[in-house]
Amino acid sequence: MRLLLLMLGICVSVIGIGTTAEARNYPWCAQYGGALGGAKKCSFTTFQQCLADVSGVGGFCIQNSTYHPAHSSRRHHPY
Repeated sequence: MRLLLLMLGICVSVIGIGTTAEARNYPWCAQYGGALGGAKKCSFTTFQQCLADVSGVGGFCIQNSTYHPAHSSRRHHPY
């Protein structure tokens, strides 16, 4: 039984490795903890989303200097 579970786990892992992941790049970043340090999270598509995230916890929003919009001619193929 343990061998069967081990083999199943290996099969699931191999299937998972075969999928591709694409990094997302977002235009807005939240900077927490002030200008001299703290965490930075660049996962916002709008300035308003970023402001809502820092509201009440402190921090500010900045434009992501590494953001490059995706080209509209690029198509996603789901296979």
